[in-house]
Amino acid sequence: MIAIMAGIFLLILLGIIWLVELIRKPKQEELNTIVIPDWIEQNYIRSNEFSRPGKKLERVNGIVVHYVGNPGTTAVQNRNYFDSLADQTGDNKVSVSSNFIIGLEGEIIQCMPLDEVAYASNHRNSDTLSIECCHPDATGEFTPETYESLVKLTAWLCKELDLGPGDVIRHYDVTKKKCPLYFVDHQDAWKKFRADVKKKIKEE
Repeated sequence: MIAIMAGIFLLILLGIIWLVELIRKPKQEELNTIVIPDWIEQNYIRSNEFSRPGKKLERVNGIVVHYVGNPGTTAVQNRNYFDSLADQTGDNKVSVSSNFIIGLEGEIIQCMPLDEVAYASNHRNSDTLSIECCHPDATGEFTPETYESLVKLTAWLCKELDLGPGDVIRHYDVTKKKCPLYFVDHQDAWKKFRADVKKKIKEE
């Protein structure tokens, strides 16, 4: 009898947790209502099957940080690369994109609406937003301007989507790919970044 009661209690508890989580997380229609601040440039890539498939995000459970892997390239160049994939021909087609790109001088480009799936984080594409960051050299370390904008953007997204620093992950945490390289090679830098995001959330 005790075992049955314990089982019922556990099911009720799990049901309550699921319900709270369902209410807490944003739904697709809510993502459409978020007002993008003027410090983010909206420059959407074209709808196409390779980089902007038009698949809808029903809710966002996390934010994934990436680095572009092409030292010295700009946010505009990477945005234009994602857009150019719409014109692919031949057999070796590439599918890749990101919701946001942060440039070397801290500029932020939004490549697609908040409620659309980007091809950036493998099996987490369906419930996360992605941020690609430019970097000046092969170490993958971000410029101070890029870093500052990454903290600002991530904190803003966390507040809008009711997420916390624990919901911010690296591409590495999804696939073990060394991305963003500097945050994989330097765990202390990754911890500091999360702490800076937490501080920024509290400030705003």
